Amino acid sequence: MLGLIGVREVCADRAVVRLVLARLAGNVGDGFGQLGLVFGALEMGYGAAGLAVVMACKAAPALLVLFGGVLGDRFRRERVMAGAEGLAAVAWCGLAVCFFVGAAPFGVVCGLAFVAGLARSLTGPAERGIVADLVQGDARQVVNALVGQSVAVGLLVGLTAAGAVVAAAGPGWAAGIKAVAAAVGVLLLVRVRTRRRGGARNKMLDELRSGWREFVAYRWVWLLTVQFTVVAVAAGAFSGVIGPVFVERHGGAGVWGLVAGAEAFGAIAGGVAVLWWRPRRAVLVIALLPVALAGPMLLVGIHAPWPVLAVAMLAPGAAQAVYGVLWTTTVQAVFAPNVLARVSSWNLLGGFALTPVAVLGAGRVTAHVGAPNAARAAGLAVLGTTAVVLLSARVRSFRVAARAGGLLRVNA
Repeated sequence: MLGLIGVREVCADRAVVRLVLARLAGNVGDGFGQLGLVFGALEMGYGAAGLAVVMACKAAPALLVLFGGVLGDRFRRERVMAGAEGLAAVAWCGLAVCFFVGAAPFGVVCGLAFVAGLARSLTGPAERGIVADLVQGDARQVVNALVGQSVAVGLLVGLTAAGAVVAAAGPGWAAGIKAVAAAVGVLLLVRVRTRRRGGARNKMLDELRSGWREFVAYRWVWLLTVQFTVVAVAAGAFSGVIGPVFVERHGGAGVWGLVAGAEAFGAIAGGVAVLWWRPRRAVLVIALLPVALAGPMLLVGIHAPWPVLAVAMLAPGAAQAVYGVLWTTTVQAVFAPNVLARVSSWNLLGGFALTPVAVLGAGRVTAHVGAPNAARAAGLAVLGTTAVVLLSARVRSFRVAARAGGLLRVNA
């Protein structure tokens, strides 16, 4: 049974608690890092175009997400995640120094942003698979929801506090807090223990191919991945460039911290709801949820005041929380644990790889056509892609059902 009883049961497992706390610390840090990097670059005089280059460098390691998937299936996933957090701690220390000094070569800032982004590519696939290593059956949805809540709560605390810190003390302090949070994550993750997975290790290319075969075996998986890619690109451009540039002229860092924090607050509500809710047509629900992300984009397109934008951000926050839990739990039910990280890496590749290009392009487009026009285009892209995906009968009809052993495929 899901809900409070399930939460109490999984929280009796110390490894689960440490994983959730590590992700909480990491996401608090992400909130500080996001605002610290954006407004640090702006305060150093890089402008919208320079900010886009820095953010693109941070997203550029996305192409290595496939490498992260192989690592996540080959080694213990908690060790992969701990190593990635350690790498992030070093990079953010360097960025903090740059922002404190107030002047640094543009190439140095871009290089440090690249290393900081590398941590995400290594962590993502392993994080999606580690829950299957720790728990079984219905407990997976509970733990997935708790991890999702750590993302929501962490970002809410991080973004809200970061806005005040950046406005009062500067972006250097925000980057420094991100470095400390990453170090805390390392200390927690090294104390998580999962079982070593057996089996012969093949060449990396062979392992990538086997993951690809699993990934393309189900039409709904790659269709939703195409949708996810478009949505991730639009969301990355909006949160990384379009939104901050729009809000900079309507209140600055403190206001954007509140707007982004509202999205995280919505994610908390969505995470609570998904503890109890298990829709039978989970894939159809997953396909519909991205529609919520288009709302704030279209509001920026009509020059909505920032309080209206902040309220509207509640909906995509809730939608993303529910999306993440339903997608991860469904994939964990369909695929074997020893291929989860590779399947997840193929799912993440498109969004990760195209986001730096989109962010770079968003800077130039925003500079030429303005934030409202760029935001409208992003919102329409999300709506159009969702409409196309819903044409698939596989997406509309796929179901999962509860059995004693957990979730089970009903039809593919």
